[in-house]
Amino acid sequence: MYKREFDSLNDLEQSIFLFGPRGTGKTSWVKQYFPNALYIDLLDTKQYMDLLNRPWDLEKLVDAYPDAWVVIDEVQKIPELLNEVHRLIESKNRKFVLTGSSARSLRKKGVNLLAGRALTYYMHPLTARELGEDYDLQHSLKYGQLPHVYTKPKPETYLNTYIDAYIRQEVLQEGLTRRLDAFSRMLEVASFSQGGVLNYTNIAKEVGVSRKVIESYFEILEDLLLGVKLPVFTRRAKRRMTAHPKFYFVDAGIFRTLRPRGAFDTDSEIDGAALETLFFQELRALNDYKELRYSLYYWRTAAKQEVDFVLYGEKGFYAFEIKRAEKVTSKDLKSLKLFGEDYPEANLYLIHNGKWREKHGNITVIPFTEAVQKLASLIG
Repeated sequence: MYKREFDSLNDLEQSIFLFGPRGTGKTSWVKQYFPNALYIDLLDTKQYMDLLNRPWDLEKLVDAYPDAWVVIDEVQKIPELLNEVHRLIESKNRKFVLTGSSARSLRKKGVNLLAGRALTYYMHPLTARELGEDYDLQHSLKYGQLPHVYTKPKPETYLNTYIDAYIRQEVLQEGLTRRLDAFSRMLEVASFSQGGVLNYTNIAKEVGVSRKVIESYFEILEDLLLGVKLPVFTRRAKRRMTAHPKFYFVDAGIFRTLRPRGAFDTDSEIDGAALETLFFQELRALNDYKELRYSLYYWRTAAKQEVDFVLYGEKGFYAFEIKRAEKVTSKDLKSLKLFGEDYPEANLYLIHNGKWREKHGNITVIPFTEAVQKLASLIG
């Protein structure tokens, strides 16, 4: 098991929520970090049914382990348990680790996330720093960085199973949509929007459902922490900007497994989106793990000049452009230069597939592998 970068969790003194997509390693981490905890697995059918029917029985289980931490895995499956957890924290000073694959769905069900009595953390796919010497850019481009694709012998088979078991079946079992066929089609169509500006109307036409339904499908992906919308950076805008967010599946392997490939598809198109996704994964993970509190955006003018990622916060201001090419051209630098003219305070980086660092005026060019391995020093 790879050591995860939860710097802020070294000395836990109060209960926590640990959210993250299925398959990111939450359960493995919890079992390693809390080996003596009372472990309640809501994916276990019997345990799930018992507590679903009688959530107050949680107290009997907890009382049998008076000095242990209590882990409840996939807590969003029985939101009513949080009332009991809240009471046990208050009345008996018990400490809980509550894992889940959806924070927003709990809020949508009107559940109070313990009113600050439990800190909230997020787990992401593995990072380049966590993988260490095992990190392989070509492997990550093809299969992403969910833990099992680096530890299991057949990553492609695992990813196909992941899509069926963790996405389609989860949606079906939770009753999140009545039309699994349309949702499955949306997943395929959405893969063509990876790293692109969302156009709900066009996707609705492709899938054959209403725009409103498509919007609800993307909300489901966000609820399951499998998709992310990236808003446009518009602070102090000097140009007319686009208004729509970009969309990403949270892992390059998920994206590539969902993305159909035909005779007209090129490596540059698919690998380019995968490379961008990998970098976004690293940004999100580092931002959460180090508690940097950057807001993440992209920048795109109405004239279609675009910078892939913008980080804005008290610790700094950064813009990143991701390029698959090995050689940097003046065309590759154009959008970053425009951004730098509008925002001279920003640190500008172009991340590429070449082997060497370069300096082009106020733009620093860094090889991709070096950038993700040293990202903490760039933005931390």
